[in-house]
Amino acid sequence: MNARGKFSDREFPMTDVDYQNIQSLAYKITGIKLTEHKKDMVYGRLARRLRRLNLNSFADYCTLIAANNSPELPNFVNSITTNLTAFFREAHHFDFIKDEVLPRLLRENQSSKRIRFWSAGCSTGEEAYSLAMVLSQFSLLRSWDVKILATDLDSNVVERAKQGIYDGDRAEKVPSAYSNCLQGSRSGGKYRIKQAVSSLVTFKQLNLLHQWPMKGPFDVIFCRNVVIYFDMETQKLLFDRYADMLCTAGHLFIGHSENLHNISNRYESLGRTIYRKKC
Repeated sequence: MNARGKFSDREFPMTDVDYQNIQSLAYKITGIKLTEHKKDMVYGRLARRLRRLNLNSFADYCTLIAANNSPELPNFVNSITTNLTAFFREAHHFDFIKDEVLPRLLRENQSSKRIRFWSAGCSTGEEAYSLAMVLSQFSLLRSWDVKILATDLDSNVVERAKQGIYDGDRAEKVPSAYSNCLQGSRSGGKYRIKQAVSSLVTFKQLNLLHQWPMKGPFDVIFCRNVVIYFDMETQKLLFDRYADMLCTAGHLFIGHSENLHNISNRYESLGRTIYRKKC
């Protein structure tokens, strides 16, 4: 294989050095480790940026994004992140919120009447809105101070999530028990999250590796299918910071392919990727 590798006959030259530079910048900026098997994906997504910017090579693009305060950095970050989500994905997590977490919070937070959730890595908003749907069904909470923070590294998906508008086929993932949270067509066309539900959620762009502006504490943090892109040291740092942000005995939910074994000893496992912060 020559210096350009398998990309030598494509529209833009991408040498092995170019890809190594992209990997290094991605890790430095986002903590994401781009493996060798991600090369095709990275090429396809960043080639669109080269066309838009009228650049001739990935070497030129690397020079551009490596510059201090480069205006291209948000586009680079948005291009390399993956946003796969759905309403009520891993439904047992939402059942646990409904059956276990919220009844406890209603008892234990009576004096403050305050509840805080965080959807970290919220993508296009389905996870955060699923949580809001569950919360909206508890009539006792309507007089409480209830807020869901939803954050993502990708500024494009955050803007889409704020709209609360989805294609009709997405509604198939919303259980019928929560159909009153939607307005519009449930098949074909578009539908919108009702204002009473969407008002519970605040969407913000956030790099998890940077300083966090919020102070917490949170009763629940969802960070599902996010850390799979990070190395072990970054995961350890992140889960330690989450523990600092959680209330006493607060809950952490992670993705089905993730676990905290050899990562953190600050949580106890409740099974099925549900964890509780140790007191």
